[in-house]
Amino acid sequence: MKRLLTGILLMLSIAVVAQAAEGQPWSEKTANDWNANQPWLVGSNYIPADAINQLEMWQADSFDPQRIDLELGWAEGLGMNTMRVFLHDLLWQQDSAGFQKRIDTFLSIAAKHKIQPLFVLFDSCWDPSPKLGKQRDPRPGVHNSGWVQNPGAAALKDATQYPRLEAYVKGVVGAFAHDRRVLGWDVWNEPGNRNDSAYGKLEPPNKADLVLKLLPRVFEWARAAGPAQPLTSGLWEGRDWSSPDKLSPIERVQLEMSDVISFHSYEVPEVFEKRVKSLQHYHRPILCTEYMARGNGSTFQGTLPIARKYKVAAINWGFVAGKTQTYFPWDSWEHPYTDRQPSVWFHDIFQKDGTPYRPEEVKFIREMTGSPAGGK
Repeated sequence: MKRLLTGILLMLSIAVVAQAAEGQPWSEKTANDWNANQPWLVGSNYIPADAINQLEMWQADSFDPQRIDLELGWAEGLGMNTMRVFLHDLLWQQDSAGFQKRIDTFLSIAAKHKIQPLFVLFDSCWDPSPKLGKQRDPRPGVHNSGWVQNPGAAALKDATQYPRLEAYVKGVVGAFAHDRRVLGWDVWNEPGNRNDSAYGKLEPPNKADLVLKLLPRVFEWARAAGPAQPLTSGLWEGRDWSSPDKLSPIERVQLEMSDVISFHSYEVPEVFEKRVKSLQHYHRPILCTEYMARGNGSTFQGTLPIARKYKVAAINWGFVAGKTQTYFPWDSWEHPYTDRQPSVWFHDIFQKDGTPYRPEEVKFIREMTGSPAGGK
């Protein structure tokens, strides 16, 4: 059996390399063969409790392997086998060798806990002015008050910075292109998101056009690095994705250039299932890379059974309640929860000490993944 599996993986790798050399997305067959060799993927969007954003997670003076090891141990206890983890181009520009070494350390910790990360290269969400160095403290009572975009607005508007961004994409993907510890590459999170409630006034007025110009290049750069892992970028605006004529220009690029399809759904189970069915028309593996917002009716109990039924990867937002404060709802940007805790946590599973927010949720996740009971 082991020899057979090795042969299958070798044939898959040969097919992937051939298609990458042609600069083409994987064929449906290659994508579905990849999926057939994956377990049902379950995990969280992950950042350690002591980091407010991607920069604080990865910078040399704040990277915390011990904390990461502790928290990924909790994830392993839930039966989770993947985590979606955000990177940042400024870290590569600052110290590519050091950043690469820290990613390798993270992958070793993740592998110890039987977790394959899905790495995110770029992100259109929240603060458009990222800066290296000490990051600001969280704003009291506000959801994700320190998260930063990647690239920032200045780089997005300046085509002369494209070579720097290309070096980052090819460098980081190329460094781990054949590393079996890596599940895949999410090339751009929520491309074009204008963050109207938080930073809308600071966004380029033509942001969608700028993203549309850069997004295909990011796919091309990542594919040129020859990854054995799939590329994707998640649909997120809640449109009808069932046919090409209903897609926005950015969504069309996402679907046409992705090897596997990914999407976000913070909606009730019926809508989640509708999204899944609308994407089955593309005949490719499907990953839900963001879900679970209790106040919206998106829950583990409602979503996980549907995801398992269709073998859709289920990666919820939020793992540990820490400096990102994503247990506060989105509307905390307009109405900060400075004098109270939310009556219901929006995201996140664990408190900072590893105590489950809702023990019944933890029990349910374990039941769905088949993880043995006990432990954190």
